[in-house]
Amino acid sequence: MGAINKGMARSLILVIDDEPNILSSVRRALELEDYRVEVAGSGAIGLGKLADKEFDLVLLDVMMPEMDGLQTLERIRAAHPALVVVMMSGNASIETAVSATKLGAQDFLEKPLSSDKLLLTIENNLSLSVLRKEKAELQAKVDRNFAMLGSSKAMERIFDKISKTAPSNGRVLITGENGTGKELVARAIHSHSKRSKEPFIKLNCAAIPSELIESELFGHKKGAFTGATQQRRGKFELADGGTIFLDEVGDMNPSAQAKVLRVLQESELERVGGAETIKVDVRVVAATNKDLKAEIAAGNFREDLYYRLNVVPIELPPLRERRSDIPEMVESFVAMACESNDMPLMSIDSKAVSLLMQHDWPGNVRELKNAIERLVILSGGTSQLDADAVAETLPGVKSIRGSYKKGVSLKELVAASEREIITEALESNENHVSNTARELGLERSHLYKKMKALGIKYGSD
Repeated sequence: MGAINKGMARSLILVIDDEPNILSSVRRALELEDYRVEVAGSGAIGLGKLADKEFDLVLLDVMMPEMDGLQTLERIRAAHPALVVVMMSGNASIETAVSATKLGAQDFLEKPLSSDKLLLTIENNLSLSVLRKEKAELQAKVDRNFAMLGSSKAMERIFDKISKTAPSNGRVLITGENGTGKELVARAIHSHSKRSKEPFIKLNCAAIPSELIESELFGHKKGAFTGATQQRRGKFELADGGTIFLDEVGDMNPSAQAKVLRVLQESELERVGGAETIKVDVRVVAATNKDLKAEIAAGNFREDLYYRLNVVPIELPPLRERRSDIPEMVESFVAMACESNDMPLMSIDSKAVSLLMQHDWPGNVRELKNAIERLVILSGGTSQLDADAVAETLPGVKSIRGSYKKGVSLKELVAASEREIITEALESNENHVSNTARELGLERSHLYKKMKALGIKYGSD
């Protein structure tokens, strides 16, 4: 047994076949290699076992009475879409093998079964299953990292615009301060578009030296310039069929702007140093923290390019204008920080959240996320983060309750005070909303509205 197989020892395998000698011989061969094995003499019995236990792989005979292998496979797929199924047959036709593959079988074994072939097939398919699970877990982690959070009116408008824009091929220009989540919007548009299975290619125009940006965008021929030792495809070619995200597009130099304009107009490009015209089908999503109209007036940005990019404008509000989204973000960022730093999951109390809501966060969501990770790392392994930990670890975050703070409106000062009063009242009443409303002299419906506006989680009734 190979190294990979050893790592999969104790995998649970179900063998479904109507021939008792096949069940016996396959079971013996697999158990000698430390696999755990269960057998079923019919498709119906096999489906019953699958309903009771979680198996890693199924070996399924094609030719069986009453319910044949293809019918069984179809029902397995309906109930267990990710389960690895390997078909077995002694006289199956090419058509049967094709049908099995279309129904979701991962592999096909011919009878009589060779022990070596059997073990190798199982090892390979279990390895593939492990890789798929790892990929799914990694994708889930990526999705969490790039998830857009918030239920404020401002974010509801953003989500509505994304849902309407994503299915189209329209170009999008995302504006907003640094750290507001412009890349998250770009990724959300791509993932909900018809191009979601195709590449999402990102280029930060501000991070590339001006003399190299055209090569990054359009690629180059070998020898096109010093250091061009081989031909290279650019970001537009790599994004063909998918989406290219031009971050900080306002920092692109005039020469590159002219060539991007050509791609938008003609859907074609030429590599640096080349003469061949290359057709591309790319959706362009751009973002900037600059005022492009001011850049146009100053002669730094092409007006015709601006209008080509700005088919659908999406402006992201700064975090200080949607403070009610902070509690949801904090809870998510705490969980993410604990996971990424291999620490036990922590909670954060309401007073600490109130304190975080009162800060202006000039670096917006990015600053908040980094601050929460710092808070988690420096927590000393506590099970709950409190206001004292916030004040000690993030000295720039200070309470504004009951006092004037330059740049903070009266509405925000009042909201900060209200949030602390309501959270303390809820704690005093063991999170019972009706009792809290009665104690505060409010209608229950009015208290619910205030809690939602202030980002306070609902208690019990």
